[in-house]
Amino acid sequence: MTDVARRAGVSTMTVSNVINGRSQRVSESTKRRVLAVIAELGYQVNLTARNLRMGRTGAIGLAVPSFAPGYYAQLAERLADRFAAHGMRLAVEKTGGNRVAELDALTAPRLSGYDGFVLSVVAGEVADLDRLSLDTPVVLIGEKAVPARFDHVIMDNVGGARMATELLIRSGARRIALLAGVGVPEETMPGLRTRGYRDAHAATGTAVCEELIVSCGFGVDHGYEAARDLVGRGVEFDAVFALTDSAAVGALRALTEARRRVPEDVQVIGFDNLDDSRFTVPGLSTVEPGNDEMADAICALLMERIEAPPVGGAARVVMPKPRIVERESTRSP
Repeated sequence: MTDVARRAGVSTMTVSNVINGRSQRVSESTKRRVLAVIAELGYQVNLTARNLRMGRTGAIGLAVPSFAPGYYAQLAERLADRFAAHGMRLAVEKTGGNRVAELDALTAPRLSGYDGFVLSVVAGEVADLDRLSLDTPVVLIGEKAVPARFDHVIMDNVGGARMATELLIRSGARRIALLAGVGVPEETMPGLRTRGYRDAHAATGTAVCEELIVSCGFGVDHGYEAARDLVGRGVEFDAVFALTDSAAVGALRALTEARRRVPEDVQVIGFDNLDDSRFTVPGLSTVEPGNDEMADAICALLMERIEAPPVGGAARVVMPKPRIVERESTRSP
């Protein structure tokens, strides 16, 4: 920086203002001269030295259960873009949805490598999290209940699932297969989405066909096998609500193989609005849970805690409002 200042005939503070985006303090002609010298000398900011001086690592951690069937990979991409705008890089860890791994991610030695951390809580309990003493800012995501002292960003799983099911009912469906809705605790993603499915039936006076609530995983292969099994057993259904877009994509394939037309014979809707759902044939209708809004909230909350931890204020809960994205796999009501 001293070399740049000397060559440009300005102070080191002026160079600092230019490279840190404080251009309002520098005239346009001076800014251009400094940038020209930076280019001429090939000057680059020493981020390691800067972070050491500021007591920062320049890194944000994200721990998720897995990278498949696709939701968490796209969440990581959204967060990486948002934190990059703040000069932060994102490092991603995999917990496998394991309680010990989730808690281990929040230990002091692990957190010391990050300025802030985002954890998707799948297995950890309130009592586990409440015992933690953390100096690093943390935002929790996911459906599990968490201590009130943590910022928490969450989907409206019940509301989104109810909207999806009501759309199918309004468009004439009466036997709606629910993929991944059996044998799950109520306060989990599948449990909450199953509740929304049942609520929609109750609200519209439509009977729930218990044989259509199917146990399966959330991936493409799981949805494929579940829909294929229903068809193979001769179970009648006129719609499929898959609890993830990935499972819905698998169901579309199984229905095509069975020569069931979508949406004429069977309507299909998913949940998560993954990027790939636009490109299925037919295009997959889905629940948009507020993906961008959640990423914005996670980034804003964490950066606020990082920049001003002593006066960060009370913890907040953010739950964006979901909406339906109608494509060709469902009929208009």
